[in-house]
Amino acid sequence: MKNIASSPISLLAVLSAIAVFPLSSQAATSTVSPVASGGLDPTDLVGISFWFISMALVAATAFFFNERTRVSKKWSTSLNVSGLVTLVAAVHYFYMRDVWVTTGNTPTVFRYIDWLITVPLLMVEFYLILSAVSKVSVGIFWRLLVGTLVMLIGGYLGEAKMMSAFPAFVIGMAGWAFIIYEIFLGEASKANASLSSPAVKSAFSLMRVIVTVGWAIYPVGYFFGYLTSSDPHESMKNLNIAYNLADVLNKIAFGVIIWTAAVKDSDGQQA
Repeated sequence: MKNIASSPISLLAVLSAIAVFPLSSQAATSTVSPVASGGLDPTDLVGISFWFISMALVAATAFFFNERTRVSKKWSTSLNVSGLVTLVAAVHYFYMRDVWVTTGNTPTVFRYIDWLITVPLLMVEFYLILSAVSKVSVGIFWRLLVGTLVMLIGGYLGEAKMMSAFPAFVIGMAGWAFIIYEIFLGEASKANASLSSPAVKSAFSLMRVIVTVGWAIYPVGYFFGYLTSSDPHESMKNLNIAYNLADVLNKIAFGVIIWTAAVKDSDGQQA
């Protein structure tokens, strides 16, 4: 069963690498780096929020990768994925900060490139923590992955104006609702309820709270940015700060919850 899941996980890891290196290479070879030229205005709260979350994600990446040696081997994949999430997000945030400082525009395309890689990886974590302590159906993996892609593709089609904003919003919300159903009432939730590991059950519960509450910022941002009469640029300017700071919860804290479960489970085995 693990062999079946290893192929899609490996594919996501390859996509992460593809996303990281072209962007980092382009940033490194740029002859007009806004940061290098002192272009980040210390009074620019949006730019500062990009900088803050970039550095926080770099620190989290170092932490997750370093902690792999502390936990039992069965948890290594989960911590690797947590590190990949923060690594990919950090590189994209550095790039998005430069776009913001240079143009003053919301880097929507680059934000979705980030989400299309990191959000599926976050969803994979539900499957990974369950499979670390029990045998679970690979169907959980695929349903969460498909729900995530539907949510993100619907949102992108609306924000990129490739589709009318409201129908795209409905598609994105349907994908999110499917994910919430799976982790609260579906097979994933039932698999979690049957576990004997308190650490994993607690982590699963906290992770699904983040997916429900923490992720709510994104449909709210879409609604005010694209489905109201307010100025989209001004709305998204403010929401960029919220999006950036939300990733402290949605990516970093999400990974810390998994790390906590891994440490508790590993220490329990060693006792």
